[in-house]
Amino acid sequence: MVINTVLSVMAYDYPPEKLSVYLSDDGGSDLTFYAMLEASRFSKIWLPFCKKFEVEPRSPEAYFCTAVEPLGEPVLAKEWSTVKMIYEDMKKRIENTTKLGQISEEISKEHKGFNEWILVASRHDHQTILQILIDGRDFEAVDIQGQPLPTLVYFAREKRAQYHHHFKAGAMNALIRVSSTISNSPIILNVDCDMYSNNSKSVRDALCFFMDEEKGNEVGFVQFPQAFENLTKNDVYSSSLNVTMEMEMPGFDGNGGPCYIGTGCFHRREALSGKKYNKNYKEDWKRWSNRSVEESTRVLEETSKVLASCNYEENTQWGKEIGLKYDSAVEDVLTGLAIQCRGWRSIYFNPKRKGFLGVAPTTLLQSLIQHRRWSDGDFKIFASRHCPFVLGYKKIPLKLQLSYCIYPLWAPTSLTTLYYVIVPSLCFLRGISLFPQISNPWVLAFVFVIFLHRAYSLGECILFGGTFKGWWNDQRMWLYRRTTSYFFGLLDYILKRLGFTKSTFVITTKVADDDVSQRYEQEVMEFGTSSPMFTILATLALLNAFCFFGGLKRVIADLETMVWEQFSLQILLCGLLVFINLPIYQGLFFRKDVASLSTSISYQSTIFALLACAIALY
Repeated sequence: MVINTVLSVMAYDYPPEKLSVYLSDDGGSDLTFYAMLEASRFSKIWLPFCKKFEVEPRSPEAYFCTAVEPLGEPVLAKEWSTVKMIYEDMKKRIENTTKLGQISEEISKEHKGFNEWILVASRHDHQTILQILIDGRDFEAVDIQGQPLPTLVYFAREKRAQYHHHFKAGAMNALIRVSSTISNSPIILNVDCDMYSNNSKSVRDALCFFMDEEKGNEVGFVQFPQAFENLTKNDVYSSSLNVTMEMEMPGFDGNGGPCYIGTGCFHRREALSGKKYNKNYKEDWKRWSNRSVEESTRVLEETSKVLASCNYEENTQWGKEIGLKYDSAVEDVLTGLAIQCRGWRSIYFNPKRKGFLGVAPTTLLQSLIQHRRWSDGDFKIFASRHCPFVLGYKKIPLKLQLSYCIYPLWAPTSLTTLYYVIVPSLCFLRGISLFPQISNPWVLAFVFVIFLHRAYSLGECILFGGTFKGWWNDQRMWLYRRTTSYFFGLLDYILKRLGFTKSTFVITTKVADDDVSQRYEQEVMEFGTSSPMFTILATLALLNAFCFFGGLKRVIADLETMVWEQFSLQILLCGLLVFINLPIYQGLFFRKDVASLSTSISYQSTIFALLACAIALY
């Protein structure tokens, strides 16, 4: 997955001598380095192949999975088959080495870089590892057709137990410094390892904004949408972000510029490095292109390592005013806001052919954990001096400040959602009416809001390529995230403020085994492991089932007195909650596979739900 992303970026439709590709490996794995070494060799074949066949996308795996062999011309067909066979052989070598879990003695002799791992104590305790696998300055660094190759660098920053490494933001900042020594290009693209380039023209598209004669000097970053290649037909975990990327982000753009979302973003190096924009600023592109480096590859590697040492940032503004911001689980959003507050403008560009395609979570727990981290980090921004209304005061438009508040307020909305999921159902069980009778004119206000909002959200979903079932899955995940992810995100923030816990950065798993992938493709909800989030979901699902059938029994018993009129909206609400939780009931009682809800969760949730009902009836 990683090398496919690397190769797709190396193969951009852009002069290769002006491209430098860096892989920041925060795991410090010699297996990843080996994969990069293999990719550097394969690139000599892959890049000219892409130009000759005008390949799209330029990720080998994605291309060969979808492309059809050109059978019409025997010469081209033979070359196509040969390149595919070479790729498959490389893929097999990498997978076999990964299964062994270590680099063989034979492979370790292939490159001096493997000697670095002799000194590595663990992935959390090692020196800086920096290897220039392809030096674009070298006249011998050419492909099989004699054309120059982009610079390719493997990089793992120094890590020591006594130093905080600041997660992704720290890795990015170290990479900014290292790249300033090796290539120092004026534009920096950052992509996640699982998000390959799907459009070879993206770099040219982005540069059109930066080099615009009238407004280009104002642009700090150009953000492409986040899109995914592994979505199911009905998007079972509502991971597509279609409404966010197709409607909310263009709205951001209209209000002053989109937020930075951490991947698929082209940055102006100076803006990312803390420089403030002023009206007299004008980019001199020639000063970058005329830069020459005389040092040898070996000297360049050694001098760059100093910039990635653990103590380099001590008593500096890195992570504060320079580079990506620290002390936030959503360093991307905070960094983008800070760049805009320094006067730079951001651009949202959404071409018909998506610029990048990534991997969406394939299990329910992955999705919930991801949103937990996002909601915790976003709310921390809102409740700090970095709140858009505080940091952005008189620096960015009020409408942009308001736009930013969509996401930081995810966490507190969990409380109102929990109220609507619990209280009306318990009141229905007890016979307490909370809404106007169906014959009361005031009921129209509630009916109007309920149905108009659902119709509006359904229209959005269909407009941006979704299905009716996909919309229903989105409603389910909206509920699940608000009652678990956002609630735990709020709880995490409160506990950190009270000093009970420390900041962590939970990585979203991008690789799934075959069984999990098969269930995901069949749109069967994945539970499997135990989690407090699943206990809450199961408890709420059972609570609503008990209340619905218990309350319905009361209504049917008093049918002659028209008591149902008092509870019409509560019956509707409680019934919808039962219907939306059908996958939970299946996981609790009907499914017997390894991905069903565990027996312990079944017992716990049943006890909690019955206890809540007993207290309500007491």
